[in-house]
Amino acid sequence: MEHRSDSGRYRVRMADSEADIVAAQILRAGCFHSRQSRAAGRDADRYDPFCQHVLVEDDRDGTLACTFRVRLFGDGGGLRDSYAAGFYDLSGLGDYAAPVVELGRFCIRPGLPDADILRVAWGRLSAIVNGAGAGMLIGCSSFPGTDPTPYRAGFALLAARHLAPCAWRPGRRAQRTVTLGPPEGPPPDPVAAARTLPSLLRSYLGMGGRVSDHAVIDDDLGTLHVFTGLEISAIPPRRVRALRALAG
Repeated sequence: MEHRSDSGRYRVRMADSEADIVAAQILRAGCFHSRQSRAAGRDADRYDPFCQHVLVEDDRDGTLACTFRVRLFGDGGGLRDSYAAGFYDLSGLGDYAAPVVELGRFCIRPGLPDADILRVAWGRLSAIVNGAGAGMLIGCSSFPGTDPTPYRAGFALLAARHLAPCAWRPGRRAQRTVTLGPPEGPPPDPVAAARTLPSLLRSYLGMGGRVSDHAVIDDDLGTLHVFTGLEISAIPPRRVRALRALAG
């Protein structure tokens, strides 16, 4: 089943062939500059076969505008095999009893406006989460580059307002991390700080998402990222209604 944006320009569907997955991996390679993708022109890893892959396409010419993948876990105990667990200690979620959906490799083709694309993507993601009866959506929210300096104000905002509860806040597993905390000097302007956050992360936070207390420096992908967890029960009712409308 396909969904379209309000403007009618974008449609979203699940990948249903190897060619679809290859197209997604090629787009990912242009956004996540891993050593493997530079060599092969595709961003592929060992988690891809376990995931469902979602494609957002331009309805005018079929150009792939956005892609992401999702993996379903029956409960928190399965997260030891998740992508995020390779970077974060997720033992605090080990006893989580409800299904969990992991979102990964979310990327939008550079140069495209992301508002309509994000709405279409969230519509399909909402349908997946609802269909799985998931209690939580998790993922790694990426910042371009590996230098934390441009994001210090945003990191301070995350630390002040959006840290995950201690009960399930991820611990450190990666070798290279950056603590989220206030930068030197006067407190940053919250509005300006929010502008340094990736659009996907801002969407998470607007629905009640929470983050780790540190960012991981991922030299392979050329990014920084923070663990992000969204408890579905924490989404404000107004947002729930909007997501249900997007999901159709």
